[in-house]
Amino acid sequence: MEGYSSYFQSSTAAGNGNQWGYDTFKNFRHFSPIVQSHLQKVYLTLCFALVASAAGSYLHILLNIGGLLTTLACLGCMTWLLSISPHEERKRTGLLMAAAVFEGASIGPLVQLAVAVDPSILVSAFVGCAIAFGCFSAAAMLARRQEYLWLGALCSSGLSMLFWLQIASSLFGGLTSTFKFELYFGLLVFVGYIVFDTQMIIEKAHQGDLDHVKHALTLFTDFIAVFVRILIILLKNSTEKEEERKKKRRN
Repeated sequence: MEGYSSYFQSSTAAGNGNQWGYDTFKNFRHFSPIVQSHLQKVYLTLCFALVASAAGSYLHILLNIGGLLTTLACLGCMTWLLSISPHEERKRTGLLMAAAVFEGASIGPLVQLAVAVDPSILVSAFVGCAIAFGCFSAAAMLARRQEYLWLGALCSSGLSMLFWLQIASSLFGGLTSTFKFELYFGLLVFVGYIVFDTQMIIEKAHQGDLDHVKHALTLFTDFIAVFVRILIILLKNSTEKEEERKKKRRN
């Protein structure tokens, strides 16, 4: 309830003239140099992880290595990374890059399908994901501290709902409408996680937690989750349009 009340209070404040815009940019400038430096490291590490993930997808296209084994290897690297002391920065960074490569190989079949259907779909999905990620991250940074942390409870509930829906679909068979709901609702959930995780990283940095590798891993998983769903949506729309064109030609 406190999270909802703070949200409505901030919304009311936003409607009073230009105070919201001034305060938000003022808040951004008031990040301490340590927090600003930490965020720079986090996003730089995230960029390298995304490049490594792209390399993993390319390796799958060349060698067909993506599958269950790469998924398990990715989870293993993430678990290993989280179990190591933050002082072993070089080793943990290497594990993050390895996890990113394996993750890229795991989504390689989807990427390969997009390239086979229309390469522009892959570019559109990445650009759209990057724009969404940048906008929602910026919104979290410019907002007041802890303003959107209440999203964590909603996103966790949404993720739990998706989990049980997938189990039900696997047991009883999934309908097309259920798949669409999971796709779009999942996209909404992970967009919410971008906002929540960004503010959580900022709050932890203020409290002295400067583990930029772990924080980059958190944002990396959010980015990939959003990218995969946007890519599936674009592929699905492209396939439906192609089927409609074929029907028109036959008629």
